[in-house]
Amino acid sequence: MSAKKKDLLSSAMKRTSEWISSQEVSSDVTVYVGEASFSLHKFPLLSKCGLIKKLVSESSNDSDATVIKIPDIPGGSEAFELTTKFCYGINFDMSTENIAMLRCASEYLEMTEEHSVENLVSRSEAYLTEVALKSLSSAITVLHKSEDLLPIAERVKLVSRCIDAVAYMTCQESQFCSPTSTNSNSHEVVSKQPVVDWWAEDLTVLGIDSFQRVLIAMMARGFKQYGLGPVLMLYAQKSLRGLEIFGKGTKKIEPKQEHEKRVILETIVSLLPRERNAMSVSFLSMLLRAAIYLETTVACRLDLEKRMGLQLSQAVLDDLLIPSYSFTGEHSLFDTDTVQRILMNYLEFEVEGVRLSNNGADLAGDMERVGKLMETYLAEIASDRNVSLQKFIGLAELIPEQSRVTEDGMYRAVDIYLKAHPNMSDVERKKVCSLMDCQKLSREACAHAAQNDRLPVQTIVQVLYYEQQRLRGEVTNDSDSPAPPPPQPAAAVLPPPKLSSYNDELSKVKRENQDLKLELLKMKMKLKELEKENNEKKSTTTMSSNHSSPRSTASMDKPPLPRKSFINSVSKKLGKLNPFGIPPRGRTKPPKDRRHSIS
Repeated sequence: MSAKKKDLLSSAMKRTSEWISSQEVSSDVTVYVGEASFSLHKFPLLSKCGLIKKLVSESSNDSDATVIKIPDIPGGSEAFELTTKFCYGINFDMSTENIAMLRCASEYLEMTEEHSVENLVSRSEAYLTEVALKSLSSAITVLHKSEDLLPIAERVKLVSRCIDAVAYMTCQESQFCSPTSTNSNSHEVVSKQPVVDWWAEDLTVLGIDSFQRVLIAMMARGFKQYGLGPVLMLYAQKSLRGLEIFGKGTKKIEPKQEHEKRVILETIVSLLPRERNAMSVSFLSMLLRAAIYLETTVACRLDLEKRMGLQLSQAVLDDLLIPSYSFTGEHSLFDTDTVQRILMNYLEFEVEGVRLSNNGADLAGDMERVGKLMETYLAEIASDRNVSLQKFIGLAELIPEQSRVTEDGMYRAVDIYLKAHPNMSDVERKKVCSLMDCQKLSREACAHAAQNDRLPVQTIVQVLYYEQQRLRGEVTNDSDSPAPPPPQPAAAVLPPPKLSSYNDELSKVKRENQDLKLELLKMKMKLKELEKENNEKKSTTTMSSNHSSPRSTASMDKPPLPRKSFINSVSKKLGKLNPFGIPPRGRTKPPKDRRHSIS
């Protein structure tokens, strides 16, 4: 058929359809689309729709009105109404909101050029090519509408064309589309956070499948993976909204919705960039809480734990306070097992040296920050009575010793744990106190520990002993130190504070020594009882040797020795106790009784 004849036929059909509508000709076909019914005329429909022509020919002609059922047309009754208007020649507007529906419905109804010139298939294709896929926002809208028109939207390649258009235009608009390095190291460090592009918010309307395909297409066109961080963050915040991941209680989510959010979360985690610092620790913590709450796969949770371990030095306390989501009263309030695995991942990364910078100062600074963070975390969970002794000790033992400059943080955590668990045995309390090194306690912590009744006696003795050794060392160092050199002329302006600072320090030490005397009094009474028992056993032998000696009477005539001071007696008794097995300095003088004996 020539083009001239096709144009004549098309104009004739249009005039016929207009005449049918104007004359109110009775309908001869009824079309049921879902629950909606349409009373129409065969002529305008059969002239453009190949499917309706086929269904009419297959139906029985017993009655004047033919009944046709089209239950599964893409877009439902709304799409069929628009295609009917097109068949009758009634004008309507094509837009990005309905073009996907029109394209799929026209394909389903077989409204091709074989049945009519410039039929709906060709008209919708022209609109897609010339209008809808020319701008980023329009292409995203068409892709979003196509998600409800599967699988026919895939068959006409509407989805793939929209994805390609979106990926192309995002790479043109974004600053991350031209990679400067081909290094695929998963531990590459991103120095600064990517800037959120204006189109990132538009992508959040897509379903997770379309969203994933768009991001994969963007990376295939050269989009840098770490630039996807802000896009993934926006999408996660919108799609995972409504989850009660910051508190305990029964789950208030339907099983179907829970499954959908679980799939979304697992897909987001699989798309996270591998570069360090591409995502913030707080965002990773939020994803990990959601993963535990939604019971995702173990691989998904372990992946998030490794990512948090890689950036643990940037975390704060709130990032580690992950609820256990165990809704019985037998479990602890916080998920300590997850935090323990995160810390183990951090230590593994540090041991392997997986860092861009090999600067030892940076490594020591990170270790110190992590050590303080974990001590703060221990103090936070220590007040929970459901935290078992094994979990507390296991987590505390993982904290590197080189990260703990002082033991004040560990002492605080131990003290809180002992206070929250008053029914612990002496053996268990000793195990808990063995976590801290008493030599590294500050003076304030030592003063507090000396008065702490919750600590075992052995721990208090250690604290007092090491504090005494420290005081002795300071006094010895001050007395043995050489005289200060004369001040230089250039420094004559500055006052020489050495003598005054020494006097202030010495007076401070004396005051602290006086405070320690009161605490040592308790220990003195206990030691005195032990010595009294030992003296009673030795008294018989000592007195007999004194009576048999001719020089014993002479010794009785001697004036009494001066009385020893309180602190010297206590120091001597503590030296005798020697709870740490430290050998005494120098040779030990024999007792006086031994020097005056005959033997």
